[in-house]
Amino acid sequence: MSNVDWDSKTVIGTKAKAPKVTRNTADLNAALRAGAVVATEKKVTSGVNKARQGTDHQRIAKLDRENEVAPPPKVAPSVGRAMQTARMELELSQKDVAQKINERQSVLQDYESGKATPNPQILAKLERVLGVKLRGTDIGKKLGGPKKS
Repeated sequence: MSNVDWDSKTVIGTKAKAPKVTRNTADLNAALRAGAVVATEKKVTSGVNKARQGTDHQRIAKLDRENEVAPPPKVAPSVGRAMQTARMELELSQKDVAQKINERQSVLQDYESGKATPNPQILAKLERVLGVKLRGTDIGKKLGGPKKS
């Protein structure tokens, strides 16, 4: 410990010099004379009415609208009519059919009115209960019994 110089100063941290932003030419010229690194940037929107900017944002919004995902397809009206006629022939209410397929009555109402997004599992349950084809071609056609081999 005899080699320690007690008079020397060790600086642990120094404050970093932040870049100075100047708006007048006098400060700019003084910095140039001092040999400092000077960078100038021009404002992009200077002198433009900010309420009435360019049409770039309009073009971007139009592109966004074009790339939007289409809403999922709804049940065809022919499926709803086929469900309703088959249910009436069996003399069942919507509540009865909903109970048989283990779904809510509102789900059945949406299918009959054509507001629901088609779910193959629910359509398969409805086909079994109502005995009518609801998917593919020949919608509304009576289902035959099991195929004979």
